[in-house]
Amino acid sequence: MKKICVGDRAPDFFAVANTGQVIRLTDYLHHQAVVLFFYPKDDSPGCTMQACAFRDAYEDFATAEAVVIGVSDDMLESHRQFVVKRRLPFLLLSDSDGQIKTAFGVRKTFGLFPGRVTYVIDRQGIVRLIANSQLDVL
Repeated sequence: MKKICVGDRAPDFFAVANTGQVIRLTDYLHHQAVVLFFYPKDDSPGCTMQACAFRDAYEDFATAEAVVIGVSDDMLESHRQFVVKRRLPFLLLSDSDGQIKTAFGVRKTFGLFPGRVTYVIDRQGIVRLIANSQLDVL
């Protein structure tokens, strides 16, 4: 598994979002930056805190012309319920086969826990910031 580093080009991907639409990373690039966050599980305590922190700062991201997108291996129905329950204004992508995590090099912590990593990708598709927050959700 190749690890993506700051300065690398973000790998493109296709995935289905909670809305049912097929999302491709390059659909957003050139128009806005992308804040792509990987999280372990819908509606778990730490992931809820993380998603709600992105929700609460959503206007700041929009003002900065950045879109927020969450990724986990949960199924679409779980994502739909999580979005409604927590009033999340951003898309959640299902990565049930792990291809997006693998493309970004998101590893399990201690070999057990799904990764919690955030990537900030600029309009040219270059990774500008990586925050690995497995043990600290905010």
